[in-house]
Amino acid sequence: MEISQNAALLVVDVQKGFDEAGFWGVRNNPGADDNIAALIDVWQGSGRPVVFVRHDSSKPDSPLRAGYAGNELKGYVEERRGRGTGPDLFVTKSVNSAFYGTPDLDGWLKAAGISQLVVAGIQTNMCVETTARMGGNLGYDVLLAYDATYTFDLEGPFGWRRSADEVGQASAVSLHGGGFARVVTTKEVVDAAR
Repeated sequence: MEISQNAALLVVDVQKGFDEAGFWGVRNNPGADDNIAALIDVWQGSGRPVVFVRHDSSKPDSPLRAGYAGNELKGYVEERRGRGTGPDLFVTKSVNSAFYGTPDLDGWLKAAGISQLVVAGIQTNMCVETTARMGGNLGYDVLLAYDATYTFDLEGPFGWRRSADEVGQASAVSLHGGGFARVVTTKEVVDAAR
């Protein structure tokens, strides 16, 4: 795997509100936060661009709603913002895709000549997947660092319920098998980016 010198790392919705287990339920991948931090450190240390994304939920009961403490980026992410030797961008959004946020992510990436994206963050099957899909649709070479993402148990139609692991794996299979992104591990990305 090759990681270009200007590949952008998209850190999607790593916010304090996702730590509210009473709201979200059971999560998977307990090592995701360490992997996200490792990716940010490698990107910032190599001068590559990092995009920090925050979800401003419009739902009044959401732990991610604007003005609520859960809306803030997790401490380990916030303390890294602005610390790299390369450019970084802060995008806010109220929908699932970082490409429908402010400022215009696609415009910023294209203006910088960036064609490769590494996506990490929360939730695997929601904003991470939607952002990766759109990136693929827009022609970017998208890599999803699967173990630098996590999600929660989910109930769907007909009483179907899937564990966080099942939901995350289904998302990864859909992205990779559908050609939207290459699903890889944090170690693979870090080793290729050094």
